Amino acid sequence: MSTRVSNQLAVVPVLALTLLCASFQPAHARDAEAPDVTTSADAVPTAPASASAGNPATKPIVAPKVTTVNEIIQLNDIAKVTVANLKEWSATHDPAKLVPFIDGRAIRGNYPEEIHPHDGRLYFHLKITAANTELWTDLLGAPDSIQRPVRFSVGLEDHSPFDSVYDEGHRVQMMVVPPVSGATATIVALLTLVLFVRLARKTSIIRDPGPDPADGRAKAYNLGRTQMAFWFFLIYVSYLVIWLVTDRLDTITPSLLGLMGISAGTALSEALIDSSKDTARSEQRRELSAERQALGQSVADLQSRRAGLDSATASSSDDRVNRDSLDQQIQQGRMRLAQTDQQFSSLESTKSARATRGFLRDVMADRHGYSFHRFQIFAWTIVLGIMFMSSVYNSLAMPEFSATLLGLMGLSSGTYIGFKFPEKQD
Repeated sequence: MSTRVSNQLAVVPVLALTLLCASFQPAHARDAEAPDVTTSADAVPTAPASASAGNPATKPIVAPKVTTVNEIIQLNDIAKVTVANLKEWSATHDPAKLVPFIDGRAIRGNYPEEIHPHDGRLYFHLKITAANTELWTDLLGAPDSIQRPVRFSVGLEDHSPFDSVYDEGHRVQMMVVPPVSGATATIVALLTLVLFVRLARKTSIIRDPGPDPADGRAKAYNLGRTQMAFWFFLIYVSYLVIWLVTDRLDTITPSLLGLMGISAGTALSEALIDSSKDTARSEQRRELSAERQALGQSVADLQSRRAGLDSATASSSDDRVNRDSLDQQIQQGRMRLAQTDQQFSSLESTKSARATRGFLRDVMADRHGYSFHRFQIFAWTIVLGIMFMSSVYNSLAMPEFSATLLGLMGLSSGTYIGFKFPEKQD
């Protein structure tokens, strides 16, 4: 019994020594023996607080965000953009590859002209290039006012744009037409149009050539000249509009030159035909005038000879025959003189231009009524004009008419000119 108690008392110092050694075991040894509980793929290791405070590389990177831009953005203007956290983003990316995003679409090739990463500033010169022409056409085409609200951000061309304060709920205004330039161009176009309308009403700028009608009315409107004036004003105003919105100057397409050539050729051919008819009529009047003078002199001579026979004291059978022959010649001369007087009077009465009977009737009818060849060229001019205006409004570009359409217009003009030759003016 005493022996068992003594053995148990001897074990107590050993256990106490073991516990004391365990309490002084190094921390790294305990960590090595501890099981690894962070080997899961979903677990996120937490850096020590001292490391987070002293090592910037372990700081969480905040995504960049567009915070400010011009109050109004405009094509061919400088857009000053502020991007939060641009400095941190630039540490791992190239800010020179950033482009503006408008309504979620990248303006390709429109890289910043100046970059200030420390201030978070980017400066973009918004301009049209070959790479972004279609985008600007969609943004600026078919305008319903001089400004339109858009979403704005920046980003890499082939990536999603940065977050931006200018989202669906807070859009920025984009200027479509500059107010000052737009007002100036509008005034110039209106003044030109008003001047043309006044000239068209008071002068012969688009009316038939020749002297004014004898009844004092204005001359009739000329189809060829009216068509030429129509295309001139359509291209003139469209050129101003495209220049105002896009600042482009080289917008006249080759097909438009062909179209203007067709209209100018129609007016010129019509003028040449009318001139040739006037020349022929003048020559006919000159010939008739000379014939009238000769007939008058001849009748006077015949009458003098007839009077000489009547005054003769004696008359023979030959005198009677001569007298009858002279009477017959005098009668024929008087009949021919009456015919020439009538022809000359007819030419004199038609030497003046047609009197106006209203614009539509003037351009679609001649002296004998409405004609289909006139109606055809008038109708195709209106149809192509509508296509022209639609293209300018929607795509901010002059249309490129196909060779088929130009051929159709040329055929209509050629038909009109062909019928113009036998078209009478008397």
